[in-house]
Amino acid sequence: MLTSRGALRERRPVGRRRASISTAAALSAEMDREEASRRGAAVADADLRPSARAHSPVGEVPRSVATEAGGETGGGGDRALAKVSLKGMRYADLERWLAEIGEKPSRATQVFNWMYRPGKLVADVRDMADVSAAFREKLASLATVDGDLEMRDVRTSADGTKKVTYALANGGGVVESVIIPSNVPGGRTTVCVSSQLGCAMNCQFCFTAKMGLRRNLTAAQIVEQVVHARRLAEADDEASSSSGGGEEEEEDGTSTATRRRTRTGGEVVSNVVFMGMGEPLHNIDAVLAAVDVLLDDRGLGFSKNKVTVSTSGLVPEIERYLAESQGSLAVSLNATTDEIRSWIMPINRKYNLERLLGALRANFPRRDGGRHQREVFFEYIMLEGVNDSAEDADRLVAIARTLPCKFNLIYFNTHDGSEFRCSDRETILAFRDRVVAAGVTCTIRQSRGDEEAAACGQLGSPDAMEDWKPSPPRMKRPKRLREMEMEAQ
Repeated sequence: MLTSRGALRERRPVGRRRASISTAAALSAEMDREEASRRGAAVADADLRPSARAHSPVGEVPRSVATEAGGETGGGGDRALAKVSLKGMRYADLERWLAEIGEKPSRATQVFNWMYRPGKLVADVRDMADVSAAFREKLASLATVDGDLEMRDVRTSADGTKKVTYALANGGGVVESVIIPSNVPGGRTTVCVSSQLGCAMNCQFCFTAKMGLRRNLTAAQIVEQVVHARRLAEADDEASSSSGGGEEEEEDGTSTATRRRTRTGGEVVSNVVFMGMGEPLHNIDAVLAAVDVLLDDRGLGFSKNKVTVSTSGLVPEIERYLAESQGSLAVSLNATTDEIRSWIMPINRKYNLERLLGALRANFPRRDGGRHQREVFFEYIMLEGVNDSAEDADRLVAIARTLPCKFNLIYFNTHDGSEFRCSDRETILAFRDRVVAAGVTCTIRQSRGDEEAAACGQLGSPDAMEDWKPSPPRMKRPKRLREMEMEAQ
């Protein structure tokens, strides 16, 4: 038993717990309006049909709406003309579109280079300098390459983490992404991107969840967050070069090509994580397309080991993602029992732990996956008195006995109105040590950017007026916990 101050406390076993939902059939059944009200509107549509505002289905050309400026309208009060958004198109889709407008499909290489290669990264087709003037003007009349995002602000934390806010060009709203340097010599910078404006999952510990789901982002808007991070990196690189710094060329041994890479503060921009606003797999068509663009060596050329999509546990979409994408997967676990997980992550009421872990066992290690896909990468936010007991640590070990996996413990980053507190450092260390002592890989993630509300779980603006809606209802604490709290008073 761990008895030192702040260490884990062994808990007496409790009686057999009543299941949140009585049958497996109920877990997978459609949630009707009454159930939606009880469980929280955020998960009412956890049947997860794409939003009406979702981007065009895979195979169709994604479109954006041009702004009423720069001669792009019909004049007077006419509505803006619809233009095709080239950013976010897969290479093959771009080839087909070029053929449809009477151009050679081979021009896709030129366009991809100008959108995604270091030193180019254009936001206006008229800036494609080595492309013929006639082709540039034709593209400008039909398409955009700005990703349907307009940068609003960049805020930098003391540790170098940058929180970037963007206005959506296709109907309003502001989304946020985070650029996280490792601050280690020769280290690498991670870009944390958003996939939705708000989120439907209603995770009780997450600030973004208070927004509810307001709209899906397009593949172009997702990709542009990464492209803009590289633009910022190049600007930082130019600043350092003017004071004696320089650029290098590197070879990524896990990729199929040798690529010149941008640098920021001496760090390579090489990692992308879908861990910003939204549940990525609730917007799976856009996310699949965006990941394909990120991994394409003709464009951004990220390694498949360096692009990770994180999910709260949407089982059918997990299975589709693993079947269709070469990107990596992370699963936000955060609890070891259905009782607790159904409280703090209501999606567990639809896809419980047995179903989630069963799907992962069936797919891992991934065939033809990268080295990071031999094991499931579980994220686990540490919540004081909720999921940080010795029994919880032992249950993680039990999961690892049946599934190749590793665990990453995350400090809970508080926000206004939260009922949760982060486990103290001694408890987290003891929890980690208990799991590691059993022979299971378990690490602790350093919290970054929290003073600028850029840390994990802090993104979003529930009070923003664009597509405003009331916050989803809070979930009741499990009866057992309420009784324990009453006994302690």
